[in-house]
Amino acid sequence: MSEPLSEVLPQVPSEVSSEPYGGSFARRAAELDAADELAGLRAQFVLDDAVYLDGNSLGALPRSVPGRVEDVVRRQWGALRIRSWDESGWWTAPERIGDRIAPLVGAAAGQIVVGDSTSVNVFKAVVGAVRLAGGGEGEGGGARGAARDEILVDATTFPTDGYIAASAARLTGCTLRPVAPDEVPDALSERTAAVLLNHVDYRTGRLYDLPSLTSAVHAAGAVSVWDLCHSAGALPVGLDEHGVDLAVGCTYKYLNGGPGSPAYLYVRREHQHRFDSPLPGWNSHADPFGMTPDYTPAPGALRGRVGTPDILSMLALEAALEVWDDVSIEAVRAKSLALTDFFLECVDAYVPEGAVESVTPSAHAERGSQVALRCAGAGQVMRRLIERGVVGDFREPDVLRFGFTPLYVGFGDVERAAGVLARLL
Repeated sequence: MSEPLSEVLPQVPSEVSSEPYGGSFARRAAELDAADELAGLRAQFVLDDAVYLDGNSLGALPRSVPGRVEDVVRRQWGALRIRSWDESGWWTAPERIGDRIAPLVGAAAGQIVVGDSTSVNVFKAVVGAVRLAGGGEGEGGGARGAARDEILVDATTFPTDGYIAASAARLTGCTLRPVAPDEVPDALSERTAAVLLNHVDYRTGRLYDLPSLTSAVHAAGAVSVWDLCHSAGALPVGLDEHGVDLAVGCTYKYLNGGPGSPAYLYVRREHQHRFDSPLPGWNSHADPFGMTPDYTPAPGALRGRVGTPDILSMLALEAALEVWDDVSIEAVRAKSLALTDFFLECVDAYVPEGAVESVTPSAHAERGSQVALRCAGAGQVMRRLIERGVVGDFREPDVLRFGFTPLYVGFGDVERAAGVLARLL
């Protein structure tokens, strides 16, 4: 059992100022905020005086969403009722919203379909990847193709990805082999059917080399599946450019779609005619209203649909994505790196030596849009930070996580957060 909070941290007043931690850093923060080309976007979100550094768990509410949801509920559902499937565009929402997400992950239109949870889409993608590779077991239990009977999965992945990969392995008759992402090139073989990797590690914020790892997977004749939950909306991904086969991601983090907003599935255009989803629902049928007993998949990415779209949350997501109009993902990435650099610099200057240890890589090429600090009593430290208006989160056993959403986080926020953390430690 952890120590009582009073024995871990000094008692401090509930209202604190970043002084004496301000000074030159506070002045620099003000100068950086004044020069920030994205600073005006903050006004498009519902925010209070707290420093919100948890957008890597749940993005802030865009101001356009409440009015849109009210319209969907009162007019589209309340007045038009079933007519809205056609007149309000409900039926085409999954692919229409997918096309709005596509530029944010470096994909051309027609390759992303929105719907279901990230977990469900991981399942579709991993099983679909094995089938694309010609791996797994045939109907009679014999191996198909070149005996590709192994799935590699990121050993440090978010737990659900591992659980789903294990289930996909059982379903397809494959062996599941957890490996660290850095070890993937050496672990690949002629047995490898599919490889499931996270673009950004959810604990440490480490960014993995998607282009080179995807190239290694292809060189081995396997199919790549990338989880983009902690990168989409925070940095360029380049799905088309780098030849990614399949990808999934959530929309409630850096895309600000709201709690439980639907996830998405990317199917590279050249694979779409062969993509065999393990969840062939009526919504992915070529003739969904034909109600035939035999299944014929719809063309293109539409075969990634399953059941009736979750319209309320999907159209809330569509409204949230409007904040990205005319926003460059490259500008977002530049600000993200500047924010995380400045935070690490402030922490180094303010926080007592040895009190925290950054587990996020210092190299830009290996850093996502979060900073993870190892700290004694981290869970209780985070609770005290939140009480003082600095909202991040905690991951077992000892990690403080701070997510930096460039659309609404400023440099003054960063300096203030480091000052409050320093007082607590």
